[in-house]
Amino acid sequence: MQTNFTPEQLQNPKLAEANAILRACVHCGFCTATCPTYQVLGDELDSPRGRIYLIKDMLEQGRPADAKTVQHIDRCLGCLACTTTCPSGVDYMHLLDQARGHIQATYRRPLMDRVLRATLARILPYPARFRAALWLARLARPFARLIPDARLRAMLALAPKSLPAPQALTAPHVATPKMRVALMTGCAQKVLDPEINAATIRLLTRLGAQVLIPKQGCCGALTHHMGRDATGFARANIAAFLAAGPLDAIVINTSGCGTTVKDYGHLLGTDDARAIAAKAMDISEVLAKLGMPAGDMGLTVAYHAACSLQHGQQIKSLPKELLQRAGFRVVEPADSHLCCGSAGTYNMLQPEISGALRDRKRATLAATKADVIAAGNIGCIMQIGADMPIVHTVQLLDWATGGPKPIALDTSVRGI
Repeated sequence: MQTNFTPEQLQNPKLAEANAILRACVHCGFCTATCPTYQVLGDELDSPRGRIYLIKDMLEQGRPADAKTVQHIDRCLGCLACTTTCPSGVDYMHLLDQARGHIQATYRRPLMDRVLRATLARILPYPARFRAALWLARLARPFARLIPDARLRAMLALAPKSLPAPQALTAPHVATPKMRVALMTGCAQKVLDPEINAATIRLLTRLGAQVLIPKQGCCGALTHHMGRDATGFARANIAAFLAAGPLDAIVINTSGCGTTVKDYGHLLGTDDARAIAAKAMDISEVLAKLGMPAGDMGLTVAYHAACSLQHGQQIKSLPKELLQRAGFRVVEPADSHLCCGSAGTYNMLQPEISGALRDRKRATLAATKADVIAAGNIGCIMQIGADMPIVHTVQLLDWATGGPKPIALDTSVRGI
């Protein structure tokens, strides 16, 4: 793609980066075939290629974002299926990050939009606030149909009917550990399903890893994807993990967080950030290093590949291989490369598109006729919420190696 940035503009490192990304695009349109929003909406401007043109014009002109550009960028899930498809290696993720940041800095959204986004940024990354908000949402749910704003109704619909009790995480001492790892405990996940972290600790310990749990906070993904500054979250976490001493890995069991932490080096550009990013691993990567024992569980698992794992981190086969090693029969739904519509805060800010993608994903998962769905991201688990039980991959692997049966299987699967 030809670009027309001035020499003065290219002195700005961010614009120089955008220029290089834009020049890699060859207009081929392969990305449109795997873009979920293009499939739902059929608008070229709601495809990666169309959005690239909008971003190019906005950045080249150095102008504030306009309503049209904002509408189409906001509709982007950031699922990165286009990155997997692109034959030219266009770094769409970092171009999208720039566009979102530029919109945040230059565009004044309507009042309700500003209030919703500010509220999400001030609640979701903080577990105590998030838990309180979910409690209030339960009280407001009976009145949802009286609320005129579809996004507020979507938020209430997404709130679970009940919340598990908080768990204090501890990890036993391992005398001769194979690995010394730190667990990123997350923010929303520890409220919505603390058993995922507990299962992760049990499994890692059982396989010979010493697990440390440094004091930490949100990875920054939820605010970063809304175009807001996430460097404060990143710096706090980097300091926490550096203080933990020598580590073989930073284990992350929420793939949306993993994609962000692995990008800390790019986000901050410091040696410490690059060092922490290099240590970040999805739980499946660590389990592969430790070695999963063989099992024979006899259940059929429909594996849902979270976009942040298969596209953001390019981890496609490891979770399936681990499940198969544990003795599960693994099947995949049709169009497994397509997003379920969760995408951080997307299902709250774009409920209609998100709902269409959710319904499509539910249908393809149901068609597998599996006993249980496994996913590696809490956002996907909450979004899909199908009649079929859905659990985190690590919960099945923990069960297969001696841990407790996941609660969802106890209450939802017949004959097990």
